[in-house]
Parts: sequence; C-alpha cells; structure tokens
Amino acid sequence: MHSFAWWPTLIVLAVATFTDLRSRRIPNWLVLPFMMAGLVASAWMGGWHGLGHSFAGLGLGILIYGFLFWVGGMGAGDVKLAAAIGAWIGPDQLFIALIVTAMAGGVMILVWAIWAFGIKRLFGSNKNSDGERKPALNAFLKRKMPYAPAIAIGTLISFFSH
Repeated sequence: MHSFAWWPTLIVLAVATFTDLRSRRIPNWLVLPFMMAGLVASAWMGGWHGLGHSFAGLGLGILIYGFLFWVGGMGAGDVKLAAAIGAWIGPDQLFIALIVTAMAGGVMILVWAIWAFGIKRLFGSNKNSDGERKPALNAFLKRKMPYAPAIAIGTLISFFSH
C-alpha cells in the first residue's frame, strides 16, 4: 500500500497546503473523499486486515489531533486531514509522520513568529488601549498558523523513512 498511497497523498497534501495557506481552511470536499478512498483502497489491496490497518491509522489521527483540537490548538480540518492520511498509510507510518510534523511545526512557528513580529517585538511589550503595558506575545498567541504545511512535510518525510 505504501507506494500506491504516494501519489494520492501528495496531491491532497499539495491542495490542502495551498488552501490552508490561502484561507486558513482545509475543505471537506478534499479530505472526506480522500479518507473514504483510503479505506476502500486498503480493503481492496489488503482485505479485512488492510481495512483494519486503515481504520487503526484513521483512529490514531483522530485520537492525537482530536485531543489537540479539543484543547484549542488545532483546527478541525487538520484533524480530518491527519485521519485521512492515517487511512491511507496506517498507524505505524502515521506515528512517524506525526512526530516529524510536530518538529516541522515547531520550526515553522519559530520562523513565523520571528518573521511576523521580530524577536524584540515578540518578547518586548507594548501599551494597550488603557495605557497598560501588554506583552506582544499575547497578540501573537491569538493568531492562527496554517498547519497543513507541517502535516505535508511530516507525511512526505515519513514516506522516505518508512
């Protein structure tokens, strides 16, 4: 299934990254058919064992990213994208992809923070409307970062490491 999943995953990740960067959304019309196709392809190629493997990957994506969504650190589109990828690549490779995704996301957030605010402004402070000093970091933390690029990087690297 590994080599069969490469091209559909690459195409979906490219579109998801583009839409997430542009609109901060990952559309259902992209992710849900991809998820269903992963389940069908796994069942077709691996029978019941393949379908179980696919559901295990889907469940791992929902479990880990669902928790992050629940605590407010992830969007629902990211959860569905991770689950759909899990349906294609299974839990073993998805686990590797999620670890690399976390590392890529960490690097991206640092670069994004420095680019958007600069080091001095990010860790300095400014005055709010009441004249009180307010850390600039609070304003940064309220901004949303598109996470599909990190998911794409982690998933694509997992194909080369698995």
